[in-house]
Amino acid sequence: MKNKGLGEFEELVLLAVCILEGEAYGVSVKKEVEKHSGRSILLGAVHITLYRLQDKGFLQSEMGGNSEKRGDRRKRLFTITDMGMRQLKASQDVRSKMWKLIPGLS
Repeated sequence: MKNKGLGEFEELVLLAVCILEGEAYGVSVKKEVEKHSGRSILLGAVHITLYRLQDKGFLQSEMGGNSEKRGDRRKRLFTITDMGMRQLKASQDVRSKMWKLIPGLS
């Protein structure tokens, strides 16, 4: 794939993973995106997006520790890859350039 690109929701999920610094799993990402976007989102949409971003090479994951609170189940923790960070920066650059081109806003 030449240009994998990012959709808006994918970008929000990637940003949330960065903000959460090693503590990014489905529920924490959902809460972070909702907090900053003001949207109500489905946990299933977050999980699908996390795995899609991992398939694109923008995220990596590993299993965290288990806890009694979760019935001894482990969390899958996500972190951004170098390629994911490059993609986020490229998206930011495109948006910044385009915002500067809007007449009357500069």
